[in-house]
Amino acid sequence: MDYRIEHDSMGEMRVPANALWGAQTQRSHENFRIGTERMPREIIRAFAVLKKAAARANCSLGRMDDATCALIGEVCDEILEGLHDDAFPLVVWQTGSGTQSNMNVNEVVANRANQLRDERGVARALHPNDTVNMSQSSNDTFPTALHIAATLALTNRLLPAIRTLASTFERLEREHEGVVKAGRTHLQDAVPIAFSQEISGWRGMLEASAAQIEATLPQLSLLALGGTAVGTGLNAPDGFDVAVAREVSDLCGHPFATDPNKFHALTSKDAVAFAHGAVRTLAANLMKIANDVRWLASGPRNGLGEITIPENEPGSSIMPGKVNPTQCEAVTMVAVQVMGNDATIGFAASQGNFELNVFMPVIAYDFLQSVGLLSDAIVSFDQHCATGICANREKMEQNLNESLMLVTCLNPHIGYENAARVAHKAYEEGGSLREACLALGYLSGEEFDRVFKPEEMV
Repeated sequence: MDYRIEHDSMGEMRVPANALWGAQTQRSHENFRIGTERMPREIIRAFAVLKKAAARANCSLGRMDDATCALIGEVCDEILEGLHDDAFPLVVWQTGSGTQSNMNVNEVVANRANQLRDERGVARALHPNDTVNMSQSSNDTFPTALHIAATLALTNRLLPAIRTLASTFERLEREHEGVVKAGRTHLQDAVPIAFSQEISGWRGMLEASAAQIEATLPQLSLLALGGTAVGTGLNAPDGFDVAVAREVSDLCGHPFATDPNKFHALTSKDAVAFAHGAVRTLAANLMKIANDVRWLASGPRNGLGEITIPENEPGSSIMPGKVNPTQCEAVTMVAVQVMGNDATIGFAASQGNFELNVFMPVIAYDFLQSVGLLSDAIVSFDQHCATGICANREKMEQNLNESLMLVTCLNPHIGYENAARVAHKAYEEGGSLREACLALGYLSGEEFDRVFKPEEMV
């Protein structure tokens, strides 16, 4: 491999000749050969947004000339388009401040800009620290990139996926209006419920989760940028924090604001932990929904069999004709991964020491993994399972008519204890509730038929 010599404050480094990164990135690349988890692309793109925004803010405040600002913006746009994805090789398991990923971006922007500067009329070479990182520190840029990436992932991916699945459930409610089935609590028979009502519970869980996630966005929209190293704003001009937040808002199409307390913004990760708590709650709701669907679809002959779901692929390498609820299984696996990520994020957020939290890369990785997995799983579940849910009306009616808990409608007429005797007699003798009630002499046949209407119990 051909190399070139780059240098930083610690000396010279050999860097692959065609690589856009520089000495500091190369040091990290060699010193942290840990795992395969690379810094998420969402973080890199968020860095590109904030570097472009910082250049604009510096320019508006008279610290950077127009040509340099435009050149930085052009390279950041290339990064946002994915043209230099191979220029960001660093792993998550690096310095806890994310300094090396910040410098990775600074070096790539500077080196790519210097390739283009002769064509753009920029007289002076761009320096990773002095130019691209102007008015910034890794300590305020990484939490800013984290908040930008988290906000955009929630608003552009996860929330639309939730709303699409909720819309599917709303359609299923309309299609199954009037279908009455046995309810279940504690995995035991309970009083009847309309299938549309059961589905509305699923929809309500999604809508509640969406509202909870949306409630976290105002805190995630507060940016640390402008705090520099410890929150004092050292080496950043007055008004930089407000100006850069305005530029980030303009570039992202989402309202961001500067955090009024930079000391809090640098050392605490409470906004991200709070937001992921809402994401974890969504995972818990999806676990429940997926479990309901696969239980209701269990069978086809020896299970509940009250609904059918799409048959997407063979379910067994040995049992011919077997089909499994694989989309439900994928959702539940994603859910437990998200719950594990939530534990990691909670622990990591508790580890701020003095003026900085140094667990930010793992927080970023786990948060964005959770959002990405849930977004994909919801879309897949919607397309390959939920849209094809259909009630097995014959089976629902059979199970409903065999449910002993229909006896509950007799409570107002014969009392709780007498109704319990009816249920026990029917169960022990294998007869119907009607037969048991008449045998016990609590109601006449005409009276029983008048009050015993399962379809009206919902």
